[in-house]
Amino acid sequence: MRLLMPSLTPARTRLIIALVVMVLVASAALTGFSVGALPIFNDKTGRLEPLVVITVVLWALFALSLVLLRRVPARAVIAVVLFGSLAIGAAALAGPPNTSTDSARYAWDGIVQNAGVSPYRYVPADPALASLRPEWLFPAAINGKCPPAPFYPFTEPASGTGTGTSPTSTPPLCTAINRVTVPTIYPPTSELYFAAVRFFAGDTPGFWPLQLAGLVISLGITGILLLALRRRKLDPRWAALWGWSPLAATEAVTNSHVDVLGGLLVLVATLLVTTGRPWRGGIALGAAIAVKLIPVIAAPALLRRNPVAVIVGSIATFGLLYVPYVLSTGVKVIGYLPGYLSEEGYDNGTRFILLSLFAPGTAALVIAALLIALTAVLVWWKCHDPWLGLLIMIGVTLLIVTPRYPWYALLLGPIIAMTGRWEWLTVPLALTSRFLVPSLLLGRLAAAASIITILWLSWRRLQPDARARLTRAHLTRTRLIRTRLIRTRLIRKFGVITRLSPQRRRSGPNIDA
Repeated sequence: MRLLMPSLTPARTRLIIALVVMVLVASAALTGFSVGALPIFNDKTGRLEPLVVITVVLWALFALSLVLLRRVPARAVIAVVLFGSLAIGAAALAGPPNTSTDSARYAWDGIVQNAGVSPYRYVPADPALASLRPEWLFPAAINGKCPPAPFYPFTEPASGTGTGTSPTSTPPLCTAINRVTVPTIYPPTSELYFAAVRFFAGDTPGFWPLQLAGLVISLGITGILLLALRRRKLDPRWAALWGWSPLAATEAVTNSHVDVLGGLLVLVATLLVTTGRPWRGGIALGAAIAVKLIPVIAAPALLRRNPVAVIVGSIATFGLLYVPYVLSTGVKVIGYLPGYLSEEGYDNGTRFILLSLFAPGTAALVIAALLIALTAVLVWWKCHDPWLGLLIMIGVTLLIVTPRYPWYALLLGPIIAMTGRWEWLTVPLALTSRFLVPSLLLGRLAAAASIITILWLSWRRLQPDARARLTRAHLTRTRLIRTRLIRTRLIRKFGVITRLSPQRRRSGPNIDA
């Protein structure tokens, strides 16, 4: 996307901009339709849901808009990128969440905190919190039945101890919160964010306050990307890789996933570290890790420059954020994390859809841990560019772990934009396909296609001299291995070690003579 395009006449320039705007308006209209007109996604129907088709079209429009953006003159790029980000993001506010009700838990945690109660102390079904339940989140059952999705019936309200196991003959408790009998899983930065949104919005509004907050964060990321790219003298068009993506609109805005806050903080942490402010970068990284723990994988890429400041700053921030919750709730701050990992199959390796092909069970878990650790070491050791290191570390981890949820890739999106490596968009695309079409085969094919695409285009991106160096290094290693193999065979056959001339090393001795 940094190709120098030939100069265009004013008329042709206006035509190109008009085409881009038309595609962006089409994307916004289709996004609004998918959110406002379609019911919440249900992958248990056994048929192809309309949302799947619409998502494919949205990604196709996204790709087309990026291609057209290459022809937009530099002086108009920032305005066009901001227009598209705002139009698509605003359209994503057209209705309630359509694939996930995680934001219902966000809202409940915020409501509970603003009432002076730790979100880790009680489960949502506990009668002790009955007076805090808003009607939009806990609607009354009608004739013993709950309203349609996204509301779930719960027929065994929890006891005052918060265990959620006491039987009852009362009408079902209806709620949009999934896993209503388990404590919250979210770390303190997330909880402070939930409380802040509900402090300003109050308890009565439904899903839209968190959706609006997601839009503000998403637009903030786009703005930061435009400024950072300009200061680094890089192409501002790259910001569209984030701002126009269906990932940002769907997962950051419509479904309001808090992962977008982690993505923002990792972006800020990296900007601070790369501009010589490691202590502040460490603080931002610690706050990001306290959003959802996953941003800890960003650390290896940020430790080449003043690692002590980054490490101390992040650990201190992470610990301080937990202090008030630990003082009020104790060890319950762990929340549902162990249960979630077990439920998702990460404790026994069944969730690693690629690794489980050749390493079933816990072996996949061990191999995944080793691969992630190896990637972290190589990123810290070899990647002099923190942005490229972040891209590799986060992207490779997602491909190894292969989560079922595309919103985990919100951490990767801003980094793709900062590097311009658009081929890594195949990672969130693969996760999206796995989520919308629950097919193990399709999930494996999508992940494998993503890996092949990234490797091929990364090789193509290398300069010819760099490719030549890598090729020569590979040939040298191959010859060395071949020589050692020949020496080993000679020792086994004759019991002696012979010194080979350079010519014989290349061709190899005729040991069968």
